[in-house]
Amino acid sequence: MAPAELIQKLENTIETIPDFPQPGILFKDICPIFLQPKLYEEVIADLAAFSRGKVDVVCGIESRGYLFGIAIAIALDVPFVLIRKAGKLPPPFIGEKYDLEYGSAEIEMKTNHLKAGQRVLIHDDLLATGGTTEAAAKLVSKQGATPAQFSFLINLKDLNGEERLKKFGAEVYSILNY
Repeated sequence: MAPAELIQKLENTIETIPDFPQPGILFKDICPIFLQPKLYEEVIADLAAFSRGKVDVVCGIESRGYLFGIAIAIALDVPFVLIRKAGKLPPPFIGEKYDLEYGSAEIEMKTNHLKAGQRVLIHDDLLATGGTTEAAAKLVSKQGATPAQFSFLINLKDLNGEERLKKFGAEVYSILNY
């Protein structure tokens, strides 16, 4: 669990925007974190502490997973691998389709950036229903690597994303839980 002081700072910093991007949604705007370099450093330190010594690679999910994922990888002194929306990577790559509330999507990653047996942290800024993260874990598994951990800045607990990730047997960590 994150230190209470960090949780409080983040709750005072992250803005909640009602009815964005559609009516009934309470959007959590993380942008104000980036206006406070010391707070950002605290977030990275906390997320890196969760994974230190437990992973060989960090994968970040486009695009906001990159904002923290790259810094986590640097703090851990391990490689960072991009997981991108379909059509953004040159070959060779593999893809994984997944369902959204209103359709489907696909994510991709390079086939030569992970090695069999590597322990992987999959990071994104927010866990909601878990569909995108589940697809990322499937991509990692297809390459013989192990989704060892999932980390998030925010977990929207009521949407049960963690349940969807249990099948991978990996640790799940989030600083904020709503």
